[in-house]
Amino acid sequence: MMNRLTDSEISERLRSLEGWEVRDSRLVKSFQFKDFMSAVHFVDEIAPLAEAEGHHPDLQVGWGKVVVELTSHDAGGLTEKDFEVASRLPR
Repeated sequence: MMNRLTDSEISERLRSLEGWEVRDSRLVKSFQFKDFMSAVHFVDEIAPLAEAEGHHPDLQVGWGKVVVELTSHDAGGLTEKDFEVASRLPR
């Protein structure tokens, strides 16, 4: 299990991730697409990465939009792994 990051560690790491924000101990980003199928293809693209990392985001898929949320439930907040996975997502 990874250790939960402190608020200052989170703020520091967040600076290197464009478009991401922290909400309720979750790393969150909304990705915009031209239509529903493009959003679904994005999910298909990130699923193998999440599986390979063994760290699975919560995903909300809508018309032209995917919201990705990362957190480490076992640590009770954000860990280095959340930021690592976020940095590896396309776009």
